[in-house]
Amino acid sequence: MNPSGAAAHDHQGPRAQGGRDNALMSIGEVLAQLRTEFPDTTISKLRFLEAEGLVDPQRTASGYRKYSWNDVARLRFVLTAQRDQYLPLRVIREQLEAQERGDDPLVHRRPSLVAVGSESEVPVDTADSRVSRADLVERTGIAEQMLSELEQIGLVVSRPPGWYDGDAVVIVEAVVGLVRHGLELRHLRAFRTGADREVGLFAQLLTPLMRQHDPAARARAAETARELQALSQRLHAALVRAGLRDTLGR
Repeated sequence: MNPSGAAAHDHQGPRAQGGRDNALMSIGEVLAQLRTEFPDTTISKLRFLEAEGLVDPQRTASGYRKYSWNDVARLRFVLTAQRDQYLPLRVIREQLEAQERGDDPLVHRRPSLVAVGSESEVPVDTADSRVSRADLVERTGIAEQMLSELEQIGLVVSRPPGWYDGDAVVIVEAVVGLVRHGLELRHLRAFRTGADREVGLFAQLLTPLMRQHDPAARARAAETARELQALSQRLHAALVRAGLRDTLGR
């Protein structure tokens, strides 16, 4: 599979290990196979990954896609790399090519953290989970009053009817850690302001794609958003490290 995203030939990749299986599945059947582990996967997403050359299903005479179990395994590899390691498709493609050459792929199953820089790690893909207020307090150890203050300054937002997503858990855990080191909640308003500015900048890049009616364009927008977030986190971590060198005498 070449870097331009051209579809792989049948003799390449996982298919070379056993060829295409006789039992072929429709795109709907593949979606049903993947939805349990990857609930946000859609048919548009599968078509987008095909367009990017990351999977190459067979086609019937009438043009319908037919997937083998090798194709499904390849899709699991891609979706896992995106979910667990926040990797852009370019990197995933390189790892698939390494796998096709017989090298060990770099993707590991379900790590809780993924490195986005040489010295930083961040949790990823947490927005789909839901916790109650009581669970959030118990899980993070935050005081009820502090949680209410975080909501007042806009750092944490509850979703109707009163649950919190995984990103809220990450935010609260980070806040609790920063407060333990001596920061006050009023200091954290800058984080909210900085994040809002980034959201505004990235929204300008993503809006043209989201305005298109083509489902593939929306899939590209989601992938672009994923890459922008990862790059932003990497940049932020590097800037903080560089800024603290003088303080640390390095």
